[in-house]
Amino acid sequence: MTSRNTTRIPAGTAAGPAADAARDAVHGGETGEAGEAAEAGTAGKRALPLSALLALATAVFITSLTETLPAGLLPAMSADLGVGESTMGQTVTVYAIGTALTAIPLTAATAGWRRKRLLLAAMAGFAVANTVTALSGSYPLTMAARFAAGVAAGLAWALLAGYARRMVPARLRGRAVAIAMAGIPVALSLGVPAGTFLGTVLSWRVAFLAMSVLTVVLLAWIAVSAPDLPGRPGNGRAPVLHALRVPGVTPVLFVTLMFVLAHTVLYTYIASYLDRLGMGGSTDLVLLVFGAASLVSIWVVGATIGRRLRALTVAGALLVAVAAAALALPAGSPALVYAAVTLWGLGWGGAPTLLQTAAGDAGGDAADAAQAMLVTLWNVAMAGGGVAGGLLLGLLGPASLAWSALALMLPVLIVVIAARIHGFPAVRGHAPRG
Repeated sequence: MTSRNTTRIPAGTAAGPAADAARDAVHGGETGEAGEAAEAGTAGKRALPLSALLALATAVFITSLTETLPAGLLPAMSADLGVGESTMGQTVTVYAIGTALTAIPLTAATAGWRRKRLLLAAMAGFAVANTVTALSGSYPLTMAARFAAGVAAGLAWALLAGYARRMVPARLRGRAVAIAMAGIPVALSLGVPAGTFLGTVLSWRVAFLAMSVLTVVLLAWIAVSAPDLPGRPGNGRAPVLHALRVPGVTPVLFVTLMFVLAHTVLYTYIASYLDRLGMGGSTDLVLLVFGAASLVSIWVVGATIGRRLRALTVAGALLVAVAAAALALPAGSPALVYAAVTLWGLGWGGAPTLLQTAAGDAGGDAADAAQAMLVTLWNVAMAGGGVAGGLLLGLLGPASLAWSALALMLPVLIVVIAARIHGFPAVRGHAPRG
């Protein structure tokens, strides 16, 4: 960290600029040239760079929708490619595997790349992968394209939160990440139904081509609006596994794994759960309610995360646990289901922002490595949740899904509450480091 950093960061406490700069170095994951570039470009503006952040949100939207879009198009895709629906469903699994296997090594290999060039490369990978998927007449080629899309996702996910954080001064980082992560609930609540509708009316291939067109537009948007921030200098790269020795990183990663696993087990098979209650025809409406509640959650988290990260994480985990308990009740009525799904969305919507921010804060100088591990575990949980949910559904029936989600959320609550010094500190920016 050069001496210039201590004069460019606005003071946020009575301790003054130098103390803020020191905390920024520890908790922001920025060092030397990278920190200076971010501060020089944004610290004096006192406003969010909305165009650039919305471009990142669109990138998040594309990555999330690319992963989940096949779920709404399975019958048509399986008929066209001559495989069963369960086999076609593995296009979602192979995407998550591609992300999980490559996020850490790719993040380490590209640590020195300028952030803008890296994001452009990752999104170009999506354009190519979705185009190949749309034009493919072969199941193996489709699976290869989906794996490639997962690889691009691993690169993008490890980059996006840190990129958003570095665009703004320290006091606005939580809000910046919240805007960028808004693409997730938008993709789940609006993107998947819209893609399914497009695939039904025209063709599943048109839906994937539309994704490619959107990605090309995004590439131009990023080129025009995103700041060109440097990567980490080669002699400053921290080994990825070194982040595990940083106090607070392991609790955040554990919470991420269990939280995402609980959500995925239930969300992936929500249609089967609703069928048990005779609400199969209302799946789209239920998901819309979930998505709307998620957007409210993101707004609340973005507005208050700078002061309330710990409280928000505890509240989010508790809301999801209560929702799972309500859905586990044997005599679930439509009103109870909608109430539970609303609580679920309120608890889950802000979770990506909270966990990404907690990982960045806890990681300090190893923030990029912590983010890469978070992305890896996130996708391991998604792939594992799909498999575990399928086994539970076949062996124990739909009712077991909510009970399993509840069981997984209990250790999440315990760890978040216990990690009050490192991981989810009661006072951000002042936790002792060891």
